Formats: sequence, structure tokens, C-alpha cells
Amino acid sequence: MKFLCVDCDRQMAFDERAVPGDGTLAAVFKCPACGRKTAMLANPMETQLVSSLGVKVGGRTVPEAEFEGIRTGVAEGRDDAFATPSAKNPGPVRWTVEAVERLGHVPSFVRGMVKKIYNDYAKDRGIEEMTPAVMDRARSDLGLEGM
Repeated sequence: MKFLCVDCDRQMAFDERAVPGDGTLAAVFKCPACGRKTAMLANPMETQLVSSLGVKVGGRTVPEAEFEGIRTGVAEGRDDAFATPSAKNPGPVRWTVEAVERLGHVPSFVRGMVKKIYNDYAKDRGIEEMTPAVMDRARSDLGLEGM
């Protein structure tokens, strides 16, 4: 994908990357000729999909290190692997049979990502059980109705 400056008909160059912390990703591109900028904003689901594919937005500033893929995979392991349940870190979310059946309708290549989004939504709100009603509320609250 390339972004073109409408006025100059030149390919825009990557300028900056921003991760606001709400699950979205913004990438800014700048025309090398006239300086006009444009931004691309990815919603949380798109951002997670891009991240799960290992795409690094913004390019590299240092050469790739030996075994970087393996090191990154180990370093990005589960944050809660050794955490004990507490008010701040509730235990795993229980999924009802109906919620699991509904998740089964999601294409397999994104199912894990979708389940993580729902689990994160529930944990952030102290919800202990995932139901179709909670899934509907999460889709609405996260702006994912069209997906």
C-alpha cells in the first residue's frame, strides 16, 4: 500500500508512528515535495491483526539481531503467566457454551485474536463470565459492529 500526495502526485514517505494506548495505531506520512501530511488510523482489531502478523510499522533504526524472532516471541510472552488473581488482575474469564459456539463462527485465522480482545475487555471491566450479551456489548463499546 502506498499513499500519494494528490497535489504533487508523489509517493508520501513515512513520518511518524503513534500508539495512543487505547489499542489503536496511527501512522503519519509526509509528502517529500510539498510537506503535506496525512495519517492512517487503525482500530484495535486492525492493530492487533497487524501486530500478530509481526509487521513493524515505522521501519527499523537498527539491523536485525541474531534470533530476533525467537527472542521477541519469548519476550512478548503472556504478561499474566505467573500472576495470581487479584482485584487488579482477575483470574481467567470463563466462557459459556453459547459464547464458545459464537466464537466458532469467527474465521480460524483471527479467532485467537478476537478471543483475546473479548478477554481483555472482560478483565478490564471485572467481568468474570463471557456470554453472547457481553460479546455484543464489547463490540458496541469497542466500535467493532461492522466487523
